[in-house]
Amino acid sequence: MMKGIAQKESASILRYFEKICSIPHGSGNMKALRDHCVQFAKENGLQVVSDEAENVVIYKPGTKGYENAEPIILQGHLDMVCQKEETSSIDFTKDGIEAYIDGDFIKAKGTTLGADNGIAVSMIMAILASRDLPHPPIEAVFTTDEEIGMIGAQKLDVSILKSKKMINLDAEEADILTVSCAGGSDFRLLFPIDKTVVHGTKISLEILGLKGGHSGVDIDKGRINANILAGRILHYAKKTAAFHIVNINGGTKGNAIPFCCKAELVAEDAESLIHTIEDYFSIVKKEIGAREDNCSIRLTVQETGDFEALTPAMQDKLLYMLLTTPNGVVDMSVEIDDLVETSLNLGILMTEADKIVLQYALRSNKESALAFLEDKLSAFASYNGCRFEISGQYAPWEFKKDSPLQELYADAFCEKFGRKPQIAAIHAGLECAVFAKKIKDLDCIAVGPDMFDVHTVHEKLSISSTMEIFELLCTVLERCR
Repeated sequence: MMKGIAQKESASILRYFEKICSIPHGSGNMKALRDHCVQFAKENGLQVVSDEAENVVIYKPGTKGYENAEPIILQGHLDMVCQKEETSSIDFTKDGIEAYIDGDFIKAKGTTLGADNGIAVSMIMAILASRDLPHPPIEAVFTTDEEIGMIGAQKLDVSILKSKKMINLDAEEADILTVSCAGGSDFRLLFPIDKTVVHGTKISLEILGLKGGHSGVDIDKGRINANILAGRILHYAKKTAAFHIVNINGGTKGNAIPFCCKAELVAEDAESLIHTIEDYFSIVKKEIGAREDNCSIRLTVQETGDFEALTPAMQDKLLYMLLTTPNGVVDMSVEIDDLVETSLNLGILMTEADKIVLQYALRSNKESALAFLEDKLSAFASYNGCRFEISGQYAPWEFKKDSPLQELYADAFCEKFGRKPQIAAIHAGLECAVFAKKIKDLDCIAVGPDMFDVHTVHEKLSISSTMEIFELLCTVLERCR
């Protein structure tokens, strides 16, 4: 009976997700989706609260027989990482995502899909709108700006929540039951620049076609960081070819491994510089080709004239920093097999009028290791005469050995699939860490359907996996008496 009810309700999930895709909801731009969630609650006769951070909390009473059961939090976030192909004309501030179905997968045309975490909101909406699913009182929490430091969760007043149990739906592998995650912070290194006027031919160097990816989930997959690669190529080129850097820009999100980078250069001998870069890239391509088979460069000769560029001293220092900066995996765990314990990602390299910004996403499953990594980058910045800013700090979510919710979910999973879920800690950040810090004795798990290439333009969501996890979630709620 339960399976049949869940299957009936699951049909609405795709409708809710389609609607969410049509509403712009990149980080920092969630008002429209917040309003949609509030209106959804009112249309379904449910109590709703929204705060100054645009978080939304929707309350639904327990169904018959569950009126006095302990409440449970179902939680997801409203914002998405906005990445697009170079040829895409989408304006994320006002345009929706163009999603489409390809076999078992939902994909997006030329952009990220936003299944992270729109599908969580959609599944929770299906439960809230249901009239048939048995469940305890539900506190549905939709947070904002998760992708840029879990800002909404940090600002949420948890006194409006009564539950000591929470299911987070921001995991990305159906077979995994996540019980711990990394803490993190955002580190901005501000490199002051001096400029001088130089004469020559402007050349555009673009690094294209790298895989990119999620700076937590994919940091150990050997994917090449476009900003680091640009620094490597330019550092080599300066040995034999004279040039000046006008600007350099790569990546748009601190928590995404950048898949492209563009530098504008000025050279007196454009032909010599182009040959030097092409020859060296052919060497690099052989080195990284097994990992980055679609990587390429594009060199475009532009106009000749006078241009403002970095002074030689500033240029040398910048290339030194790009060559030597910490990046990628720092430490692996010795306690949990195959778990990245500490890492960082140079996600954004951006030239402004008076400075170049290097923005990193730092992660660690140990609070002391995260603090050490912040100290290391602080020293790196100070030694090179740079200011720095640290923000968006959140603590790790530490493993809780005695968890009734873990046991309940694992048993239901085993009954449904005939095997046990993989109990795992992840190196990515989850809002579970914030809630566990703010709600004493919180029993929390994180689950979700299969998603692939999250935070990239190749992101896709399995429809069958979504329905299976939804049915499993419904079973778990039915057993929360």
